[in-house]
Amino acid sequence: MLFIGLIFSCTPSDKYANKLSERIENPTNTVVLSSEIVWEKLNPARGDQSPQAGTIWGDRKGRKRVATGFLAKFVDGFSSPPHIHNITYRAVVIKGLVHNDDPKAENMWMKPGSFWTQPVGESHITSAKGKEVIVLVEIDQGPYLVRPISEAFDSGERPVNIEASNIVWLNNETTNWIDTKSKAEISFLLESQNLKSLFIRLPIGYKGKILTNGTVFHSVVTEGNLNYTMPQNEEIKVLDTGSYFGSTDKAVHTIENNSENETVLYIRTNGELKIK
Repeated sequence: MLFIGLIFSCTPSDKYANKLSERIENPTNTVVLSSEIVWEKLNPARGDQSPQAGTIWGDRKGRKRVATGFLAKFVDGFSSPPHIHNITYRAVVIKGLVHNDDPKAENMWMKPGSFWTQPVGESHITSAKGKEVIVLVEIDQGPYLVRPISEAFDSGERPVNIEASNIVWLNNETTNWIDTKSKAEISFLLESQNLKSLFIRLPIGYKGKILTNGTVFHSVVTEGNLNYTMPQNEEIKVLDTGSYFGSTDKAVHTIENNSENETVLYIRTNGELKIK
């Protein structure tokens, strides 16, 4: 899956370039600030020992059976008992260090910017280390549930683990998803069922646009800060780490890196992008 997305992204295509437009009549752009996220227990059965969860989009509890993204917050030293989940998830470390592996595996701490997947039915533990540990978790359909390892099974899926230092970044010379004048970079993480997961890295001082034609477009700031201009009224929203912007149709996302360092976005979409 990783290589399919990479090969496709690097192939020049005039047809591809013509699909994206900066003229949008009825913009569907939305923003959720990190300060607007409502936190609750991720696993109520564990009481006060449960990590916290804050839904960003979708429905984590599964009442609507839709794709969902949420932040999970862990205390320093947290370690779960061996368990499984009822659904495969994708995750990005935003803050702190996380270990997620077979219950018998030695700790291998993933730092911020790392990406992994946890297959449905596979026994594992999750541990956290750091003053503040926050992870972005994404599922194709709720509910997100914890089950005992007595119910473990092999679904045939295998985990994907990409430590931050192993992320491969592409620039405008190696992918046509980035305009020739842009200094942004992109990393294609995986592609399945017409949906792509990727990182975009914006340099200091970046001011530009992300054009997309997908009916699914979710983006979370995983590092740094952005100024985001709402197309409906030109209002500028300040998005810090953990904030979200998205759209449900062709869209133009006007953004500016207002950090003193690079800003990184995690994106999930069923469309194509052009970073300008």
